[in-house]
Amino acid sequence: MSETLAKTSADGSQGGAPAPQQGRRPAWLTPVNLTIIIITLVALALRVYYQYTRPGFLLGVTEYDDGPYFGSAVRLVHGSMPYKDFVLVQPPGITLLMSPAGLLTYWTGTAWGLAIGRILTVLAGTAGVALAGLLVRHRGLLAVLLTCGIVAVYSDGVAAAHTVLVEPWLVLFCLAGAVTVFDGDRITASTKRLVWGGVLFGFGGAVEAWAIVPVLVLAVLCLPRIKRAAVFAGGVAAGFVIPVLPFAIAGPSQLYRSLITAQVGYRAHAVRVGVLLRLRNMIGFPYALGWSKSLLLLAVLALVIFVVVTQAAAILVTQQPPPTLDWFATVTTVLIIAMFLWPPQFHYHFAEFLAPFMALTLALPVSRLLGGARPDGLAVTWPSTGSAKTARQAGLAIASVSAVALAVVAAFQFRFESGAPRVIGPIPAAIDQLIPPGACVLTDQASVTLAANRFVSTDPNCPKLIDSLGTTLALSNGLKPQTGAANVAAVNTAWSQAFSKAQYVLLTATNTRRIAWSPQLEAYFTSHFHPVYVSPRKLVLYVRSGLRAG
Repeated sequence: MSETLAKTSADGSQGGAPAPQQGRRPAWLTPVNLTIIIITLVALALRVYYQYTRPGFLLGVTEYDDGPYFGSAVRLVHGSMPYKDFVLVQPPGITLLMSPAGLLTYWTGTAWGLAIGRILTVLAGTAGVALAGLLVRHRGLLAVLLTCGIVAVYSDGVAAAHTVLVEPWLVLFCLAGAVTVFDGDRITASTKRLVWGGVLFGFGGAVEAWAIVPVLVLAVLCLPRIKRAAVFAGGVAAGFVIPVLPFAIAGPSQLYRSLITAQVGYRAHAVRVGVLLRLRNMIGFPYALGWSKSLLLLAVLALVIFVVVTQAAAILVTQQPPPTLDWFATVTTVLIIAMFLWPPQFHYHFAEFLAPFMALTLALPVSRLLGGARPDGLAVTWPSTGSAKTARQAGLAIASVSAVALAVVAAFQFRFESGAPRVIGPIPAAIDQLIPPGACVLTDQASVTLAANRFVSTDPNCPKLIDSLGTTLALSNGLKPQTGAANVAAVNTAWSQAFSKAQYVLLTATNTRRIAWSPQLEAYFTSHFHPVYVSPRKLVLYVRSGLRAG
């Protein structure tokens, strides 16, 4: 009898062998992980819904910026280098990311290639939600629910993922870098993780230079340990320099003009976007663009007070300063807001970069206040069992209310998307019929020729131009057609050469914002081209005189 008892293990099995567990859930399927999965699926549904609820939206024209971004990848896989053969006013990261889809255009055509690029961007925007959850998973259910939920339903974040824009990819690499660098609430002690986290942040900078904001914050947080900061900075440098260097070697002067001169000059001459419009976008709620000034300022004030009060309360309750992760989120959020409020330029998709950091700033102090997290990642010892129980009950109550609130906002976001307008929409079949494949087509908006499968020409002398506004900016030191670019000789020469080689010209109704129409260029155009088709959405197709359309 005693021998039998000796062989009985703690779980009731005989002979020390663990008894088979029936019906036990997988170890990874915890409530926290399940919450990340569910909210990520909601985020995917929101972003897919934006794409597929409008006829022709996936294959149509919805944006200007996706033309240069995806078009640069198509040009690259066809043998043309950005900055050397054509102007691109963004770093080459997005070109590299879209190159696999660009390769597919050899078989699918550029319209479906662009659609694949859009689908990949949807997935990148969705993956950012999951990464945000992984970054705060150690803080528990409430932190995950708030962080993932806010990023998932953030209105401009959903909108930015509808086509090939840089912000979803920038967020993806910055969050991947943060997940790699942070070990719980602290910066990792692993040299390998610091290097790879820096590489991810560095490549984020090759997508959009804004990645420098969280990079600088992390570099400061690595101090006073100089070696740790240097290791991280080395990873950042490698992640940025390696993808950018080949393009810098191929076209150093044009790269400088495109990324520095054009951007600085453009901001110097741009019409300033109002602060209220910026705040309406940055606050992240659907329908916020229609809010009154009073309601908007009240909501902003409420968010600021919420962050200040919860941060202060968390410090008092835990009797500890904010952990490193909290400092990273809060300081980065403040700097991004300042960056978005200071320059004259602002576009709705900019706010996508703010979303995860603002979500972290709102969620982390609440989770610390109710969950009792310490900077070392351990749970705070509460003064009494009753205090811990009260905190847990309050956390569950707030989590329940937050889940309901986020579900309501998601429902509003679905409804908001159903009424979002198309910019140009599907390309009319008449354009395919009138422009033969392989023809040399010049346009002021590259997404139009991409969607029409007329972006790639078999004529080796056809202009490689992909960004009409960016080209004008780069050649005029930041001037737009409205601010005097037509008076710059280099701009006139470039556009004259482009029009002289084109067989067809396809112009949108807003072409005067991008093409510097000098009197000489207008005279040449009217004497050498004549219109053959006008679409319902004001796309006008011109053909060179003496050339038969179709």
